[in-house]
Amino acid sequence: MVNFADHVGPVLAMILVWFASTGLIAWAANRPRRTFGLSLVLGGAAGLIGLAAILVSSHSTAPWGAYASFAGALAIWGWHELSFLTGAVAGPRRGPSSGTTGGWRRFAEGTAAIIHHELALAATLVLLAWLVWDAPNRTGAEAFALLFILRLSTKLNLHVGVPNFSDELLPPHLHYLKTYFRRRPFGIALALSIAGTTALAAWLGWRAAGMAPGSGAATGASLSFALAALGVLEHLFVALPLRDGALWRWAVPTQAPNEIRGGGYGL
Repeated sequence: MVNFADHVGPVLAMILVWFASTGLIAWAANRPRRTFGLSLVLGGAAGLIGLAAILVSSHSTAPWGAYASFAGALAIWGWHELSFLTGAVAGPRRGPSSGTTGGWRRFAEGTAAIIHHELALAATLVLLAWLVWDAPNRTGAEAFALLFILRLSTKLNLHVGVPNFSDELLPPHLHYLKTYFRRRPFGIALALSIAGTTALAAWLGWRAAGMAPGSGAATGASLSFALAALGVLEHLFVALPLRDGALWRWAVPTQAPNEIRGGGYGL
């Protein structure tokens, strides 16, 4: 049975946090570069607090434990995203694509532009899984795993080519990343990704509905469902002629038209 406390509340909380945190990170990454050091320190502190929240709440089976663990995962993820968008952790290649159309070489160039960020995310995921493997509350590790899988799927689709993408949140110092992605008609890769993420969200929703009412498990499962549903939405944004970046335009300075067209980056 679906009720507000166990299911609707967590979904609404997830949407609010997603909107606010994305805007905050975009704002910090688009400020003058002299502010990046302080932003990274504050983001790192938030990440450490998030790690502590995951550890402290890992033995709680109450709803607050699920919220705390989930918030901790988002704090850690946010720090990683900030480190990427400020250019602190990206990849050894810090310039545009050579323009090659060869599949493997183009993939290798794109990977070299972001590989350090991807390895940092993967290492963090392994660490979180190891820390809470036997704990009753693994909400934070599950959320981080979902973020990693869903974002990796989006990045791969941007590399293969998608009908639409936005780059309004991409800071000027990372505009070279636009050259690694391309537009192409709706294809089988994107279709399979949308079908797969939709099936995942549906399964997580079914799982959440079957959890014991009032339990932390029900809250955590609902948070995971909301996150997966937003992942489906992200994939739909690159398939449909929608400018999702407009949702956070309030968080970034106004740019000239030639600075906000063409290419995407796939957080």
